[in-house]
This record gives sequence, structure tokens and C-alpha cells, in this order.
Amino acid sequence: MTAIALTIAGSDSGGGAGIQADLKTFSALGVFGCSAITALTAQNTQSVSGIRDVDPDFIAAQIDAVFDDLAIDAVKIGMLSRPETIEVVAERLRHWRPNWIVLDPVMVSKSGAKLLQDNAIAALREHLIPLASLITPNLPEARLLIGDDGTSSLKLGALAARLQGLGSRNVLIKGGHLDTEDCPDLLLYGGEHYRLNGPRIATRNTHGTGCTLSAAIAAELAKGQPLPTAVKAAKDYLTKALEAADGLEVGKGFGPVHHFHAFWSKEGPRS
Repeated sequence: MTAIALTIAGSDSGGGAGIQADLKTFSALGVFGCSAITALTAQNTQSVSGIRDVDPDFIAAQIDAVFDDLAIDAVKIGMLSRPETIEVVAERLRHWRPNWIVLDPVMVSKSGAKLLQDNAIAALREHLIPLASLITPNLPEARLLIGDDGTSSLKLGALAARLQGLGSRNVLIKGGHLDTEDCPDLLLYGGEHYRLNGPRIATRNTHGTGCTLSAAIAAELAKGQPLPTAVKAAKDYLTKALEAADGLEVGKGFGPVHHFHAFWSKEGPRS
């Protein structure tokens, strides 16, 4: 059987994040990707200049069309900017009941643009987090989700437990914002803690890292990997994509990671 993953997220016209990053990741990892677009963005490596939300009824139509025909093994959820978008996605996923739902609570773009309305955070907590097999916030996102203003001294494990208390079965907190030499992530899988260490890659080309990691996890789950194995494989994939990122010359700002590092030579795509 062909492994199939669905991404429900916003479109990045610059190609480095969102739907575009997710589909590239699925393809690089040998998974057939399909999509339901929740918003259109006008953006590049430097900034987001516009956001246009897709009508909730049409988001539902996209999700239903895909599930009605394709055997979806895993779902990755990215940018959902409005409460009504969150509610319709949750309602359709409750209807279709996929085996795996990976939720990346995208709140701010790499360039600093706000991608999630303030009143949408409560909707995330109420409607989607309880449905998620795994949520993958970075440190600032994790604090926002539990209502922490950042002044507390909660450790990663305590943060993960608070997030699990919101209803998510499993939690991966990304440690990229920590002031450490390496880049540790923490996976709370049921009641077990897994620390995933990785090098901190010295590159400016980090656009789409969160999208890429969550999409890679969904891809590995779609291929039948158990969750801890899928998370480790996804982190390894992202690390290599970051290590190869400077081999791309894309844009003047925060460039994308190299999703196809295993297939392109330094001179360009292989024939």
C-alpha cells in the first residue's frame, strides 16, 4: 500500500514553509502527499505581506474530498489562523477519525509576522489539542498555549506535562529557543520522557523548520513507524536539511531548509 499523508495548513507563496514545505517533506520521505489549504499568504524569505483566509465551508470540502477517496494514514495540521477555521477542521477530523493527527500550533512566522489571531488560541485548546496524537510547539508556543507569560521557570518536562493536561496524548517541545550549545527537544510519550539531542546548525536558512519537522513526523507515522521512532527519524531528517541549507541560494532573508538534500547534488538536481 502507498503511504499517504494529508497536510491541512496555509500556503507559503515563497515555497519555504506551510503547504509547500509539507509536500516537499512528504515526497522526500517517500510518502504521497495531499493537502487542504486553510489560508493563502503573500510572503517570501523576508516578510509576510498579506494573508487571505479560505472560507471554512471550502476547507471542509477539501478535507472531505480527500478522505472520501484516499486512504489517509496520517494528518499534519499547520497554520489555522481563525477560530472558525479551527472549529471546522476539528469537526471534519472527528468525522473521519484518522489514526494519526500531528498538530503544529503555528503562531508566528520566521520573519515575525503574527499568523494566529489572539482569540484562536482558546479554540486550539478546546477543539484541536484534545484530538491530537502529538502536538509540536516550540518553547514560546508552548508557553502561550498554557497561558504562561514567560516569566515562570517551568522546565521542558513540566511544560510538556501541562500541555498533555490540555488533552493531547503526546507532546514534543522543540528546544530551538533555548540558550544552549545543542538543540534538545523533549518528547512526552504517554508517561515516558525522551530527550532528543541534536546539534545547533549555524545557518540563517531556517525558514520552515517547524513545518518540516511536523510533516516529517506525519510522514514516518504514515509509513507505520511507532511515534518515538518517527520523531527521531524526523529530527534526523531536519538536521540534515539544515546542514545542507546553505547549499541553496533562495531569497534575501531567512531561506528555506534543503528538503531534497538527499537527491540533489551540489550542482543542482540529479538527472
